[in-house]
Amino acid sequence: MNAKRRKIRVRQLDQQLQRFEPPSQPKGGWFHAIREALGVPLELLAKRLGIPRSNIYQLERAETTGSISIKRLRRAADAINCDVVVTLVPRQPLERMVQEQAIKAARSAIAHTSHSMALEDQALTEDQTDYLVQELAREMIDRGDPRIWQ
Repeated sequence: MNAKRRKIRVRQLDQQLQRFEPPSQPKGGWFHAIREALGVPLELLAKRLGIPRSNIYQLERAETTGSISIKRLRRAADAINCDVVVTLVPRQPLERMVQEQAIKAARSAIAHTSHSMALEDQALTEDQTDYLVQELAREMIDRGDPRIWQ
């Protein structure tokens, strides 16, 4: 994906995700809460899944501890006519992540050059360094430079 398309995609995802607020999981887990709300008998559910009744409790516990596989959870959800939705939700806007990473990479590159210049008695001022970091970061983003993520 070229850099311009990537920038557009980042903005699109940021717009979609800014409205997304994941619900908090019920105390006993989603499977347990929905199973109970629907009133699905354990025996019937165990029969649908082809497992012993006691395994239903293990399944519910595995969901709450996060040790259940997505495949297993999907199979169980299907038995109560539900879907499993797995979503990655960034902790901050993607555009900000890219900018922060680019500034970090640019600062590292400029620091190396600044050190060489200082040895030659051509040290940059703090303002000059900040300006160069911002410019290099912007260029890296515009080019889609993979060094941003190193």
